[in-house]
Amino acid sequence: MQKKQQDKQVQIDNLNNQMEAAVGQLPLAQTSEDIIPAEGNPNAEVLLIGEAPGFHETQQRRPFVGRSGQLLRKVMTEVGLKPEDVYISNIVKARPPENRDPSAAEIAAYKQFLDAEIEIINPILVVTLGRFSMAKFLPDVRISQVHGRLHKVTWQGRQLYVLPMYHPAAALRATKVKDSFIKDFEKIQKVLDWVHDQQQVDDLKSVVADALL
Repeated sequence: MQKKQQDKQVQIDNLNNQMEAAVGQLPLAQTSEDIIPAEGNPNAEVLLIGEAPGFHETQQRRPFVGRSGQLLRKVMTEVGLKPEDVYISNIVKARPPENRDPSAAEIAAYKQFLDAEIEIINPILVVTLGRFSMAKFLPDVRISQVHGRLHKVTWQGRQLYVLPMYHPAAALRATKVKDSFIKDFEKIQKVLDWVHDQQQVDDLKSVVADALL
């Protein structure tokens, strides 16, 4: 397990180096310092995907460390999900001016790096934070209608379990959204347990199918 985790970290480090080497070609990034890498456990079962770095993230070069990030980490800890045990990333890896929404072109430019992270981490569960990361897996839906509901999606030829949630920045702006944000996070452990059970069932079906061949 330790070697596997080290191998994944090497892949992540190489990916970050590739991204930093591409500055000037990537939107929003003039120098390597503008790139805000993802962080966390490369062997995590849970991958959280946000929108884009903000001011505080660019100062510390870490994702989710401003006010919304503090809320995210606080809620995670309260529901028994340690920040150091998950992997935290963003759709866009550099800060849009004035924290505006990322454009479709900016999302497309960083897509290859997020896709590579998903392949390397190979999470049990993807938690999307906000509508932009949700749209990567669940286009043409409203977050108010699907937040907190588990979805099994086909992504690049593989099955992924995706749990859409509000962005913590939205939770800071409205008490009702914050309540939903907390309740959705409280579901994660039950969701993980259910997904593990499903995988065991699928593995058993595969063994039986092989035996019948």
